[in-house]
This record gives sequence, structure tokens and C-alpha cells, in this order.
Amino acid sequence: MAKYLRLGDLLLSVGAITQEQLDDALKFQKTTGHRLGQALIEGKFITERQLIEALQMQLGVEYIDLASARIPTEMAKLVPRSIARRHGVVPVKLVRDELYLAMSDPLNFIAIEEVRAATQKRIVPMITTREAAERAVAALYGGESAARAIEDYNSAKSEEDKNSTMVSAITAVTLGEDDLSSAPTIRLVNTILEQAVVEKASDIHIEPLEDGMVVRLRVDGVLRPVLDIPQDLKESVVSRIKVLGNMDVSQRRAPQDGRANVRLRQSDVDLRISTLPTVHGEKVTIRLLTKNAGLLSTAGIGLVGSNLQKFDDLIHKNSNGVILIVGPTGSGKSSTMSTIVRTLNRDEVNIVTLEDPVEYEVPGVNQVQINDKVGMTFAGGLRSILRQDPDIISVGEIRDGETAEIAMRAAITGHLVFSTLHTNSAPSTIDRLIDMGAEPFMIGEALKGVISQRLVRRICPNCRTEYVPTEEEQEDLGIPKEEFGSHKFFRGAGCSECYQTGFKGRTAVFEIMVVTAAVRRAIRVKEDRDLALDKALEQSGFESMLQDCRRLVFEGITTCEEALKAVQRTDI
Repeated sequence: MAKYLRLGDLLLSVGAITQEQLDDALKFQKTTGHRLGQALIEGKFITERQLIEALQMQLGVEYIDLASARIPTEMAKLVPRSIARRHGVVPVKLVRDELYLAMSDPLNFIAIEEVRAATQKRIVPMITTREAAERAVAALYGGESAARAIEDYNSAKSEEDKNSTMVSAITAVTLGEDDLSSAPTIRLVNTILEQAVVEKASDIHIEPLEDGMVVRLRVDGVLRPVLDIPQDLKESVVSRIKVLGNMDVSQRRAPQDGRANVRLRQSDVDLRISTLPTVHGEKVTIRLLTKNAGLLSTAGIGLVGSNLQKFDDLIHKNSNGVILIVGPTGSGKSSTMSTIVRTLNRDEVNIVTLEDPVEYEVPGVNQVQINDKVGMTFAGGLRSILRQDPDIISVGEIRDGETAEIAMRAAITGHLVFSTLHTNSAPSTIDRLIDMGAEPFMIGEALKGVISQRLVRRICPNCRTEYVPTEEEQEDLGIPKEEFGSHKFFRGAGCSECYQTGFKGRTAVFEIMVVTAAVRRAIRVKEDRDLALDKALEQSGFESMLQDCRRLVFEGITTCEEALKAVQRTDI
């Protein structure tokens, strides 16, 4: 029967792949241990959508959109969580003696047999994407686990039982499997962290309300509520998180900062924890940093074309000087700085960084943590670094005139200095430095270039559709009226892959100002400096962020709306 065809033979029979591609994928599979379907996708021989369509056609299995499907919580009681996680399968519904099972690989007969043995039901496979299955497993079992933890807590028969639960919740600090022997609060916190990792959230917000707490995740820069926590569990949840971050559990009236390293879903995750007292209790914000997140290439952060050439010239062709990465909070400056440090890290150079906090550890780089309490400020640390014979210095942020002046002097005396600054555009960086007290002649002498950036959301490739923007949007993007209608525009319709948002992932848009001789002269002008700078930049071939945004729109990477948001933020 067709359903017993091996996946490779099935894809060959429908012409989805060639024999050579299958052989290459099988070799790749042996080195990674992945299933063949995943190996084919990672090898870019086929897309996941092509795989699904081939399996649907040959096996006659039904496709299910797990983002819009309503799966009863009791389904989690039918299939053990360990099986669901190991095989990426989701119990969807039970119709008499038939259990409908969503899976990315309906030819995974080992998974089907394990579920059949565990449930004693007839299994009806349904097909979905691997990422959708992972999310659904996290949501289904996370919701069931959270509900069970809350129920266990509320079932305590006496106040003494509740107190013992609290003690258990704040003494264990090892994250592991969500087993029934763990205290309810531990299981609840583990569930929140795991869901955040699965959904690739950058931050977790646990916010107190008058009658409980709400948990929100920030995914692609947008917050989304995922869980409500009852009033009785407010304090124990905060206490559990405080212990993870080595914070003072008894102190509830002052803000605190903590840090923890945990392992979740085969990923090492660094947690940066911050608490803030509010009128309804302590608010907790957790920044999640995975080690792989810092391993970005120039292409990974969005640098291409002329911007990539300018970037490479700045960091490779200058042995001294100051290079600044500018933009508001959350614009990807840390990722760009990390990329620069990794790119320049070689045995023959001494790189020292000053960071607050140290986000991504880089082997071979001397990374220093800022600590204001003991006098380790950016300015003080920079003075100490200069006595360490550095070739390259990376300063997390220029916050004051003193740090700016030391950085400029270090650059003039032969060091290559990288740092970040909060400004709205590359040209406005000059005014910002002057406002901080730096002398124009010193800025002109030390500054080699400014990289200004913003983050925009990518259109979900799974639901990308063509549309016609308004004339006003096209005009705001700087498109001449005679070109209206000559370009294609895209946006996401919303699907299971993107939680119906139409976006999946983010990329950066840039404007890079290279300090040429003409720009240097313009910086030193006392009157009409802005006019002189604009003229010098025009002569140097400076491309504004608007031009980079327009490129992303024309290439179908982002929408007009997202691009205009980025541009408008530079005009603040």
C-alpha cells in the first residue's frame, strides 16, 4: 500500500526530489541523526510546504492548522507528554475509538505505535508543520501543566500545606522535566519558561493585577498574553523566579536584578531577571538570551549590498578610531556589536569589552561586567582597559560626556573603539556627541563611521500575498508618482505559522555614515553645521534608512507599514 512507502521513495515517485538529492540528504541524515524529512528541508532540497503537499497527495491524510484548532485540554491526559515531545505529535480529538494525531511526519510509524500502545486507541494521522506541532505541544501540555499546578495548589487542605508548598517552591533551583513530584509553583514557572523558548520570545512579562497575574510574551517585538495566574500563586511564583536569579526573596519593596542559566528543550538559556514593586505586587520581567542567538553573521543581521561593503570597510580597514552603532532600545545594537566582536576575534589581537550586562560570552575575548556599586563604570572601566594593552575596545554604551571623551582620546592614540549610542539617525549622532560635551575637532579626528539601525518584522513566507498599498503609503516611502503601480507589494494574510499576525521573524534596516574628509570638515564647521553635513553626505554617497526600507519592501521582505514605522522613528 502507498502509505507504507518509505518517505524517500514517495518523494521520488512524485518528482519532488532527484535520486542525487535523496542520496545527499541520506548522508546528511547520518551525520545529524534527524529524520529524513527534516534532513531534506534543512538541506534545502524541498520546502516544508512541498513535503506536506506530497504526503497529503500520496497518503490521503488531512492537513490541520493547529494555530486555529481548538484542542481540549483533556487531550493532554490521553498521550503522555514525554511521547508528545519526543516525536512532536499532538492529540487533536477523540471520536469514539479513534484518536486524531497531528504530526509533521505521518510516516513516523514508531511514534504512531507508541501512541497506540499508550492510549489503546486507533490512530488517525493528520499532517501539520514541525514548528506548529512544537508550539501546539508546548501550549497544550503547558496549559494542562499550568492548570494542574494551580489545581494542586488550590487543593491544599490547610494553610500549613500551602506554606510547605511555598518552601518547596523557593528552595529548588534546577529546571528539569515537569514531573508530578515537583512543587506546583516549580512546574508552573517551568511551563512559562518553556513556552517562551518554544515561541522564540525575547522577554517574559509577569504582571500583577488586583486579583491575580497575567503572563505576556514578547515575540518579534510585540507583546501577547498567554496565561492568567490566580491571586493565591502570585507571591510563590515571584519567589520561585527570585531564587532562580539568586535574589533576595524577603525584599519586596525595592527593585532587584538577577541572572540565571537554565537548560530548556536542548537549549542553554540565559535569563536576565528584573523585579519592580507596583501597587498590586511585584512585576517580573525576564529577558531570554540563547547562546545561538548571538552567533549571527552579517547576513543574519540584515546587511547586504552597499551597506555590507561599507560595514566591512569600517571594521576591517580601520586600525584605530571610533565606530558607533546607534538606535533606540530594542533596535538590535547588541546583536550587531556581538557580530563585530566575533568577526574581529583573532589570536593576534587583544579584544576587551565593557558590557552591562554581558549578554553573549565570546571565547577568546576579555569581557568585563559593569558594576556601578564598586565603581566599575563605563568611564572607569575604559580607563583601566587602556592599561591592558588592547587592540580593540568594545564599550557597551556611551552614557555620558566623560565616557565619550575617553573613547575619543583612546581612538586618537591608536585604538579601535566600538560603542553604542541612543540617537535617532546617523547624522544626528554628531549633535548628540557635541551635546554630551565632546569637542567637534575631536569628533572629526576620532570618528570613523556611524551605523544606525532599526528592526522591522519580516512577512511570513507561508501566507505572503500580493496587495496594492495606498498612494499615500507609496508617497511616504519616497516612490515617485510616475512609478505608482510599477512595483509589487506583499503582506501576510495570517496563518498557523505566524499566529495569524502575518509576520515571522525580524531583520534590521540600516543607514551607514562613513566619515570622509568632506564629512570631517563639515563636523568642524561652527555655523550651519547641519547644512554642511548634509551636503558632504550627499557627495559621499550616503544612503538613508528610507532607501534601505524601500529595498526591503520591493523585495517582499517587509510591508509598507513596517517600513514607514521604522522611518518615522528616525524623525522623532
